[in-house]
Amino acid sequence: MTPEHPRGALASVLRQWHRPLVVAAGLLAVLLAVSVVGLVADRRTLLGEPIWLKPLKFTFAFALYTLTLAWLLTLLTRARRFGWWMGTVIAACALLDVGVITLAAARGTFSHFNIGGDPLSSFTAQVLVYGVPPILVSNLVIAVLVLVQRVGGRALTTALRYGLVLAVFGTSVPYWLAFVGGIRRRTVLDANGDEVTLGAGHGIGDPDGAGMPITNWSATGGDLRAPHFIGMHGIHVLLLLTVVLGFLAARHAWLRDEHVRSRLVAVGGLAYCGLSALTAWQAARGQSFMHPDGLTLAIFAAVVLAAAAAAGAVVTAARRTPVPLGR
Repeated sequence: MTPEHPRGALASVLRQWHRPLVVAAGLLAVLLAVSVVGLVADRRTLLGEPIWLKPLKFTFAFALYTLTLAWLLTLLTRARRFGWWMGTVIAACALLDVGVITLAAARGTFSHFNIGGDPLSSFTAQVLVYGVPPILVSNLVIAVLVLVQRVGGRALTTALRYGLVLAVFGTSVPYWLAFVGGIRRRTVLDANGDEVTLGAGHGIGDPDGAGMPITNWSATGGDLRAPHFIGMHGIHVLLLLTVVLGFLAARHAWLRDEHVRSRLVAVGGLAYCGLSALTAWQAARGQSFMHPDGLTLAIFAAVVLAAAAAAGAVVTAARRTPVPLGR
């Protein structure tokens, strides 16, 4: 039998995944390529940031997340049809949200918080206001579906449960931070030199201060994008941890017990939840992610030490337990 070509094998696998989410990921990859070209060819900026950097970050993040969900939904053993519809809602809203962000970049204006008055900007603002809650609710529903059933081995199920809870947190935290941060309306200039009124902003304490390299998170105040990003991608960090532990199990007998790997993933999930909450609290206080104060560093150290102690306890117990033959 002739071996299947890798490209054909990949296509065969993708056809078994959630089709609308796979299609959304593909279209987002196209928009990602457009953003890369725009970043290189278009030198316009918004508040000191290249106008194509925002759509690039959004297309990459959503492409990665929709592809992860497309695979995850194939693992459901119950309520698969309901999960399918929730995934379809996320696919449609992700495409719509990222599409208007890309359109705003091409126009040289702001996508988020833009209440400047022209019809297209108003439409973009409405999409971003009403397009995120369906993603939040659908993520929450999928998280509940995963929480009440096994979707694979113990370690994988643990990673997905914590990861989806973190994704819900990451999606919802901007609403809370925008409320508690007291971000006010202001007038700024867009890339075309026109005045635009923004109803709110990402920065807390110094909404238009200098940005960090690459992420452009505020370097002079808090920024709701930091905990949003960290929460949304917790699922990928925990899946990577699961994969790494699986590879290490081939060399370390005590890791071949799936209960041990599941406990280690749970420790990682709890630690990541603690760090996500710390990042949100830091932003709410108007403190830059890159300039933590002594209290933030102390809590960070406490989370890391607690996680290290818990992981150490799991490893010590596992290494003392004889591994049954055949495991």
